[in-house]
Amino acid sequence: MVAVAVVAGLVLLISGCGPGSTAGGTGADGTTAPAAESPEGSARTAGGGAGGAAPARAPDSTRASEESDMDLISAAGSGEGREVRTLLEGGADVHARDESGATPLIAAAYGNHVEVAEILIDAGADVNVKDETRQSAYLISTSEVGDDPRLLELTLANGADVHSLDSYDGTGLIRAAERGYTGIIERLLETDTRVDHVNNLGWTALLEAIILGDCGPAHIEVVRLLIGAGADVSLADGNGVTPLQHAEQRDCDAIAGLLREAGVR
Repeated sequence: MVAVAVVAGLVLLISGCGPGSTAGGTGADGTTAPAAESPEGSARTAGGGAGGAAPARAPDSTRASEESDMDLISAAGSGEGREVRTLLEGGADVHARDESGATPLIAAAYGNHVEVAEILIDAGADVNVKDETRQSAYLISTSEVGDDPRLLELTLANGADVHSLDSYDGTGLIRAAERGYTGIIERLLETDTRVDHVNNLGWTALLEAIILGDCGPAHIEVVRLLIGAGADVSLADGNGVTPLQHAEQRDCDAIAGLLREAGVR
């Protein structure tokens, strides 16, 4: 009996059907049964676990997302309000930036597309975010859209920082003064903007209007407005040249007259 048991055990070992074995065996009908798969092997096959093949990856949507973001910036810059809405609803990022750092809102601001800017702001765009040249929707509204206060009003109503500075460390007031935008100046003077802020050229809004202006009616009115708002008419530039001296050097007689009326000698 012992010998029979030993022989039976050897048969089991040879056939691979011993206790705990997962190999396939031969059935009574002579067919070969499939090997049983261990739980670990099954997990590796299904989930790509350690030592197994990596799982199939979902389609990469990064490129499509980036293209959608760039399409949003382009549509905003072209003033395409309907397309802007569609892209936002499709998941385009209102905070996306192009290679210059411009956001959709900055692109819309340069085109003075006020309605598109409003759509973007409603979607969460920040009027104070700047591109790589330190331009923001707010700063653009003070100088790059003509003497049209609509975009400025929109940015002011949505948290515009009137103390924000451009690449010359200049305020929106200085930028508007240079261009002779009296409507923009009037609106900015209703805020707490600093009338005598000095930029990195050593110029105030008053000096900027005189030095870079054309001495024409618009710049004359800008000077009048700034004086009326309490601008320091004696504050010289970085080289010690006063507003009156600049006006006289440029033969801006009307502006020189306003400065003298304000008490400059």
